[in-house]
Amino acid sequence: MREGGAVEPASTWRTVPAPRSKRRFPWVPVLLAFVFGVVLVSGVVMWIGNAQFFAAKEPGEQETNLSQAPQATEEPTSMPVVYPNHIADIVDKAGPAVVKIDTKVTTEQSQPLNPFFNDPFFRQFFGDTGPGQQRVQEGMGSGFIISEDGYILTNQHVVSGASEILVTVVGYEEPFKAQLVGEDFDLDLAVIKIKAPKPLPTLKMGDSDKVKVGEWVIAIGNPYGLDHTVTVGVVSAKGRPVNIPTEQGMRRYKNLMQTDTAINPGNSGGPLLNLNGEVIGINTAINANAQGIGFVIPTSTIRPVLDELIEKGKVIRPFLGVTVQDVTQELAEYFNLKEAAGAIVTDVVPGSPADQAGLRRGDVILSIDERPVKNAEDLVNQIQSKKVGAKSVLLLSREGQTMYVQVTIREK
Repeated sequence: MREGGAVEPASTWRTVPAPRSKRRFPWVPVLLAFVFGVVLVSGVVMWIGNAQFFAAKEPGEQETNLSQAPQATEEPTSMPVVYPNHIADIVDKAGPAVVKIDTKVTTEQSQPLNPFFNDPFFRQFFGDTGPGQQRVQEGMGSGFIISEDGYILTNQHVVSGASEILVTVVGYEEPFKAQLVGEDFDLDLAVIKIKAPKPLPTLKMGDSDKVKVGEWVIAIGNPYGLDHTVTVGVVSAKGRPVNIPTEQGMRRYKNLMQTDTAINPGNSGGPLLNLNGEVIGINTAINANAQGIGFVIPTSTIRPVLDELIEKGKVIRPFLGVTVQDVTQELAEYFNLKEAAGAIVTDVVPGSPADQAGLRRGDVILSIDERPVKNAEDLVNQIQSKKVGAKSVLLLSREGQTMYVQVTIREK
């Protein structure tokens, strides 16, 4: 109350209390924690699932490659799963079917061992009985069992001319005597057979056509007599033509796989395996002047002739009986040909189908059954595609004139 008795009006000013902060819900931290938890749980689940998946797969199973979407006209590609000890597992399963082959080749001595046999004075007392002694050469190689009853596949050069073939099999102390069932010099393939008291382990043939350059492969064999040696590498190339001179003549390989897998003398005839444990080829040759250049006969060459080797002991080949060479541009002008195509006959085998049909040296074979002949190799391939006993019509160019000749294809 003011002096004079006046009443003071109530003040319109009030103390303002400190503002209270509103308690908001922490959405951001909770959201981040939720996302992190989802990612963590998903990763754990995927890891467990993959671990169970790989643990459940067998070495021979395949996993589809999902990194590339398959085209509408192509089959989905698949690659074997590689995991620790995969190669060791393959070797454990395949090893017992790989065998060691020892051979003995008996030959007649062309020269006497004792130089006095060439002395007429010496022969006057002892006669001419010195020369003619036999010489035994020993060899070794590898092979693998293809049937439980004892059929074994190897290289022809491993058992060529052998008077005795001994096969050592895992689990048996003594080697088995083997019988030569069939062989082919040109393909360098041979089948031998042993008799065992129980079914033998075998290897499965794979498809070499599906093998890609760069794929991992495994070789098992007996290099230098060191039985069951394992080497690993990759397929370096396919379709290699290789010519190797031998005592029996030139061996012409037309379609070999090249690999950097270590191959040495004694490996010949052993299997080259893919990561499914399947045979994709036979280890056959090496380049002695190089490192990591080995050659393998693919199963695409083996499969078509395997039954013939077993059932008939040889590979039946259609035979025309000519030696031919390519037509070069210079030769085309010399023989008055329109183009450098065809195969020039340089020799005719006496008594062959070509000889009986009247072919001569200098004839140019232009076509077979109206199919043009591109070159000498094409002629050989066309003849090989014919059946023994089939009649074919050849179009020849002889001394500038064309003529048709009928021949009957026979067995070589």
